[in-house]
Amino acid sequence: MNDDASELVARARGELADTAKAISDHRFLDLLAGHEVPEGRLRALAAEQALIVGSDRRSFAHLAARFPDGEAGDFFLGLAGGEGTALDALAGFTSWLGLPVEEMLAYEPRPGAQAYPAFVSWLALNGSRADVALAFTANLAAWGENCGQVAATLRSVYGATDEAVAFFEFFAEPPPGFEEHALAVIAEGLADGESPVRARRATRLLQAYELAFWDALAEGL
Repeated sequence: MNDDASELVARARGELADTAKAISDHRFLDLLAGHEVPEGRLRALAAEQALIVGSDRRSFAHLAARFPDGEAGDFFLGLAGGEGTALDALAGFTSWLGLPVEEMLAYEPRPGAQAYPAFVSWLALNGSRADVALAFTANLAAWGENCGQVAATLRSVYGATDEAVAFFEFFAEPPPGFEEHALAVIAEGLADGESPVRARRATRLLQAYELAFWDALAEGL
């Protein structure tokens, strides 16, 4: 059954190759490399991520409660724990920006940037194990690649410290064993009759919302 899961992951990645390229080649990254992203937009990036990571952490915790048995429980608990680590690391970025808590709390989020965590919340309530594991297997690669670029550019172009880029470096590489564990969760779901068509749909939507996040960051620049 793991062969079926591997084939599903390969198919989903093939279907979403154009979207993944649009994310990795995004204009926001070019603007950042050219020192054309103003401090205000970097502060917006920090505030958006604080909302996203906090929401995703709760979503993964809910998924762990929905699917406590088998491979899925530990998988989703691990993702929730990772979001907690990321939230701690984000403090280094906000500190480097001089972004006070009051400003973070008063920040008005961009709808396009928050479509992603809204869909993750929907998946936490309505998605299957295969839906979520497949979606994040595809998405973390795209998000991680961009995080690696952001970290490197903030260092080389903006003079950011190690602490300032720790959040982005945390996501730049998947956790050890992530894909193998995700494949086991997908296989478990498929064996129990979860729909591969629906899982591919969830993956397509999550990747589209990832692109919408970067579009929102670049809007007006």
